[in-house]
Amino acid sequence: MSKRISPPRLLLALAAALLCAGVSAASAQEQRAQNTRFANLASAFAPRHLADGRVTTAPTGYVRFCAEHAQDCEAAGAGVTVMKLDTQRSAELERVNHTVNETVQPETDLDHYGETERWAYPDDGRGDCEDYVLEKRRRLINIGWPSSVLLITVVRDREGDGHAVLTVMTDKGDLILDNQETEIHAWKDTGYRYVKRQSQTDPSTWVSLGETRVPPVVGTGR
Repeated sequence: MSKRISPPRLLLALAAALLCAGVSAASAQEQRAQNTRFANLASAFAPRHLADGRVTTAPTGYVRFCAEHAQDCEAAGAGVTVMKLDTQRSAELERVNHTVNETVQPETDLDHYGETERWAYPDDGRGDCEDYVLEKRRRLINIGWPSSVLLITVVRDREGDGHAVLTVMTDKGDLILDNQETEIHAWKDTGYRYVKRQSQTDPSTWVSLGETRVPPVVGTGR
């Protein structure tokens, strides 16, 4: 025969259960808050500039691009380490990033050229991520930015796919111009894993950035 619990005991048991649930919920909430604080601290103390690693291979699409546009793979302008980001330069970055993102229509290389990967200027108004990067770099160089602070960069995006962005090295840190984002962000705030980029001293040389899994293709999507 089952044992009946008296009403007072039942109420006490329910109160204890609710108390434990409340403690568990509060504990989970506090853990989430703590994780957020740690993430914010990590971002705050991350270096302003990405550290270059060893020399590595250039993307095959870039090598082919340079064979067709040799002059655009040579150093241009003063070989400065960072660009002073004053009001004028900030406005130039914002304008170029916004204009290219708005005027170029996203299209994969497979749909555009019938090839898995091809780097090209989006002169016909269509392109994928590396084409956006090439166009932004070209426009900034044409208005006086040195190539040493405009570095084509290969990353793995939040889904782990290969993606290309433009790293702009400034006295405020490394900034990322990205066709998938409206705003310009600091490198540490993108959520990307950085694979490799152009060397500051030689645009035809590439250096690794830490992420060891190099994507076989850059820009399989936008």
